[in-house]
Amino acid sequence: MSSSLRNQASTAFKMSGLTLRSDASNHMEEILRSLPSSEREAAIDRLIEAVQKKPLKSSMVSKVILEEALNDCNQEGRENVDDVFNVIDAFSIPKFVYCKTSKKFLPADTVGDGTRSLFCEGSKKSEIYMNRYSLIHQRTARHELFTPAAIGSNPTDAAKKFVLKPVEFLLGSTAKLGEIIVLGMLSQLKEGKWFLEDNTGAVPLDLARAISFFVSIWLFTEFSFVLAEGCYEDGVFHVNAFGFPPPELAKTTRSFFGSVNFFGGCQEINKSSNLLQIERDNEDGMMVILSDVWLDEAKVMDKLQVLFQGYSEVPPICFILCGNFLSKPYGEDHNDRLIEAFNALGDILSAYTDLITQSKFIFVPGPKDPGPGSILPRPGLFSCLTEGITKHIPGAIFASNPCRIQYCTQHICILREDMVLRMGRNCVRFPQDGKIEDHYAKTVVCQSHMTPLPLHVKPTHWDFDHSLWLYPIPDVYVSADSFSTYSKNEAECIVTNPGSFSKNQFTFQVYYPASKQIEDSRIED
Repeated sequence: MSSSLRNQASTAFKMSGLTLRSDASNHMEEILRSLPSSEREAAIDRLIEAVQKKPLKSSMVSKVILEEALNDCNQEGRENVDDVFNVIDAFSIPKFVYCKTSKKFLPADTVGDGTRSLFCEGSKKSEIYMNRYSLIHQRTARHELFTPAAIGSNPTDAAKKFVLKPVEFLLGSTAKLGEIIVLGMLSQLKEGKWFLEDNTGAVPLDLARAISFFVSIWLFTEFSFVLAEGCYEDGVFHVNAFGFPPPELAKTTRSFFGSVNFFGGCQEINKSSNLLQIERDNEDGMMVILSDVWLDEAKVMDKLQVLFQGYSEVPPICFILCGNFLSKPYGEDHNDRLIEAFNALGDILSAYTDLITQSKFIFVPGPKDPGPGSILPRPGLFSCLTEGITKHIPGAIFASNPCRIQYCTQHICILREDMVLRMGRNCVRFPQDGKIEDHYAKTVVCQSHMTPLPLHVKPTHWDFDHSLWLYPIPDVYVSADSFSTYSKNEAECIVTNPGSFSKNQFTFQVYYPASKQIEDSRIED
């Protein structure tokens, strides 16, 4: 009997390209022996599926991996209250590295890159762009335009397919090459001279005929990743057309990488039928989003009181308040004024018991709030500044910038940074047509990154650049900005900006997760 169960399990795993170690085989036998014979085959299939979602280094399955897979299976459908709403700090987001051999994203600590540090080695700087390139390349290579045509398919369909070539393919050729498509990073290795780089080399560009470079729907910036089509001759890549890599829907990403937890927080939430039902049933549930909440302005505090009064009868899921929290962010008394401002806000909120008990309050620091300068990600506000809030709302969350929110099955990313104008000022060619917010939304989704800019323009901690990835694409990306209010839908992702509450006539936005709708709102005078 024992031998029969082991053989049954071993055969099923081998059919899926996996091999059970002896300890795993014995453990599998114990699992199957405890089940009725009618359920054993289904149990094996579920375990194989769970194992395949793990970042395996080889096809050998140990007892430890099997136990982890079994635990994942047992956890399905066992959600608790904490799974419904989670705020994820940028510094706790797991880091993954793409492995070309296995075509999987592996946890960084399994490939010798497990320690995160704000003061890391210089090699981490180049790894930022290598990892971004690997992410975008594997995503682009899977797109229907670049996947090889099936054997025996219609010749017309095969003619519509394209092949991505690395830069070294160009550099290694002495003949003229036509109709070549290369994915690479746009850079200036020499002042005034553009190059296309990838992990195999760099090639100089001739952009004189690249019409889409001058008239485009994207914001081309230095160090952004582009698809370039053209011909190679005399050591120069003559570009005819430029474009960004096509985005990939989140459901497509998850279909390839299973339960790889890019987002952080609770795993498998996107597949939970229980949480999905909670999300749908809460039709009136809402998230109130404000940016540039200047707590030292009397009129702003009056409008906040009106806001809280209005929502006190129907408390929202959460209030997301983004900085800057002072109108004058400089001066020797800056911290004292901020403490005083939070004390005043806490006094206002203390009058609304229902809001305190039923709503979450999330505070995201702005670029001019106290902290380590303008580098991202930045930690939440210091506890010594926020006691005026926490004494009234013990559950108040002072999040990092950026941060992430998981509500039921939805993923929401929040960044407080003036990105639209910054991108506009630093793009290589400013688009002549359309609105800049349209171009910005397309750009960040195609680049899978919140800040696709050179590090000298928007510094990031080298070891935490992955916390700025937009991959898989979230359901909502709140790019809180002092720019005017907008809301765009790109690749099933809502890219939105509530605008400046203090400067733009007290505008804010309300997000309804059940219907995935954004509502622009304003407090009238």
